[in-house]
Amino acid sequence: MVHESQGDSVQFPAPIPAQRANTSRSYIYLLLFSIPSQLNIHLVIKSSNSANPSRIRCLPTAAMASAKNAAAPAAASSSSSSSSYSSSATDAEILRSLHRLARDLATAEPPAPFLRAVFASVSRRAKLLVAVFDDLLGVAGGLPRSASLCLREVLLVLQRFKAVVADCAARSRMRLLLQSDEVAARVRELQHDLATLLDILPVAELGLADDVADLLALASRQCRRRAPEVAAERELKASVLALIHEVEREIVPGRERLEAILEEVAINDPASCSEEIEILEREIGERLAERWTSAMIALVGLLRYAKCVLFSAATPRPLDSKVDLDDDAAEPPAPPPDFRCPISLDLMRDPVVSSSGQTYDRESITRWFGAGKSTCPKTGQVLTNLELVPNKALKNLIARWCRENGIPMEGSEPGKPEPAPPVAANKAAVEAARMTASFLVKKLSASFSPGSDNRVVHEIRQLAKSGSDSRAFIGEAGAVPLLVPLLNSEDAALQLNAVTALLNLSILEANKKRIMHANGAVTALCQVMGSGATWRAKENAAATVLSLSAVHSYRRRLGRNPRVVEKVVQLVRTGPSSTKKDALAALLCLSAERENVGKLVVAGAAEAAFSSIGEEETATAVLASLAKRGGADAIVKIDGAVARLVAEMRRGTEWSRECAAATLVLLCRRAGAAAVTQVLAVAGVEWAIWELMGSGSERARRKAASLGRACRRWAAANATQDTECPSSTVSPRTVVAQ
Repeated sequence: MVHESQGDSVQFPAPIPAQRANTSRSYIYLLLFSIPSQLNIHLVIKSSNSANPSRIRCLPTAAMASAKNAAAPAAASSSSSSSSYSSSATDAEILRSLHRLARDLATAEPPAPFLRAVFASVSRRAKLLVAVFDDLLGVAGGLPRSASLCLREVLLVLQRFKAVVADCAARSRMRLLLQSDEVAARVRELQHDLATLLDILPVAELGLADDVADLLALASRQCRRRAPEVAAERELKASVLALIHEVEREIVPGRERLEAILEEVAINDPASCSEEIEILEREIGERLAERWTSAMIALVGLLRYAKCVLFSAATPRPLDSKVDLDDDAAEPPAPPPDFRCPISLDLMRDPVVSSSGQTYDRESITRWFGAGKSTCPKTGQVLTNLELVPNKALKNLIARWCRENGIPMEGSEPGKPEPAPPVAANKAAVEAARMTASFLVKKLSASFSPGSDNRVVHEIRQLAKSGSDSRAFIGEAGAVPLLVPLLNSEDAALQLNAVTALLNLSILEANKKRIMHANGAVTALCQVMGSGATWRAKENAAATVLSLSAVHSYRRRLGRNPRVVEKVVQLVRTGPSSTKKDALAALLCLSAERENVGKLVVAGAAEAAFSSIGEEETATAVLASLAKRGGADAIVKIDGAVARLVAEMRRGTEWSRECAAATLVLLCRRAGAAAVTQVLAVAGVEWAIWELMGSGSERARRKAASLGRACRRWAAANATQDTECPSSTVSPRTVVAQ
């Protein structure tokens, strides 16, 4: 062995003992601990069975810790902090930390039953070390330098053991099963490192009792012993993979087989099954196991099927019919308005910005463009191009809100590449979704108990949220005609689950047709909007009307139904904030059809929208839509409407200010002098127009300029009439309309 430093070579006097050839690595460690940590050295080890020496670069102790941390990502945060701690802590603090870590590892529960053998071996070694460190804590005086350095390295290894345990506990059990070989290999590597350190620990200098030294030697031997591979673990993993392949071939898995597999991974109730699905979906989105992503996606579908087949008897908790929206803990919190897509009104999963500067969910705006439209859905302006730019800042905020409220964030996490649609590319997941939908619909058709109906409908509702394939399978299985009668149920929870299931299904175009053609579906939705058991049920019924109105022909049909218009307007007038928002969005969609506007005006849609100005920004958009298609005169006749719109131009949100200016321009053009005189009578209107022209969006600036021109033309025409042609019969309306 040669020590190379600054070009000099120095022979170490002591050769490696032949009888300890198997611990030559330990001898090297001992030499390292004896060298001052400030030196940066190279070791050249000449192997007796090789002509060429193998060169190893050895760093000081702190640097070694950093290098090991880089090689262990799972323990990076804890190890990096501990390396600085171990370099500055006293020997007593190191011993106390060792004792505490060994005790924690000795009592740690295995993260899954199939890894019990792997982690039981760690627990046994840790119990031996607890006795050793307990004895060392009683040793008077400081530790020898070599022993101190060695124990600090032992501390790092134990911290990595603990990090592995924590990492495995946080994983889904199915992913842990798929990666069980990697986990076992990592544990074996750490055990070998621990054995090496225990071998070079100078026991004689520590003054340990003979029985404690024997425990130390026993721990080292056990760490070096290679544990036999567990056949049951391999068989379980093979069974799961075989089950996935069978589902790909459209073979329905047997109930007993599913139950046996889930029992072996400790998934034995609906709560643990739901939790496993949730964790798996998050891991897929975060791309934590690229090699096993396809199998994990398939397992999500299989677990959903297994949950329905094995645990459907205990799904939702009952909902008290008197509970109002604010107390309905069974429902997630409503997303903030800025997190909702203006088209679908759903939480945006992949927000993108169009060339108009407005943000939409990618799926919704892509569908809008796919229908042949080239205008901005929110502003109505013609887009110069159809390019979409990801809004990463908003996506980060939405992801944080979802994590804080326990809502799964579909799609990829911020800062990571966008994944391909997983279900569409995975035949096993598609077939599992088909099996689940078929099973649930058959069970619902054969059910005669409201309690059983509620459990099945709740599962249909959850499945319909999971993707377009699941929505298609549920619709094809015939769920819609079975759900419609349940909207009239007196059971509040059943009614809520049924209307929400229909809402989720209506996202798919084919299901819109099924709902509109289902006998009594529209009437039942009106019944829920009018006298639903909870505000959440009413809100979701209005949202279903909104979803159905996205189709041109259905928008006309719904607008012709006086009950639909009446109930939507009623919700705008009387509903809480979230319900009012969905009802206003439904009004906005219905008012896009000119022949519906007359019925909306008669039903009081203009007055209802006017009363919501300042509360919901959609209210001004409804007024603009009504004014554009024949409702201008009705809006002008509302007492204080023009003044309120001028005030909204100054104090509203960006979109609300745009819509307020657009409404005033339309009123001036359609209603003429009656509107213009009211606009000019509002104090400060000139300043409001000027301010919007300077600070508004592009569309808002255009509308403000148009409003200013209309007011100036009317004022100029009025002044000309008074000074030059007092007897002229030219009306201000004619001038404004030019």
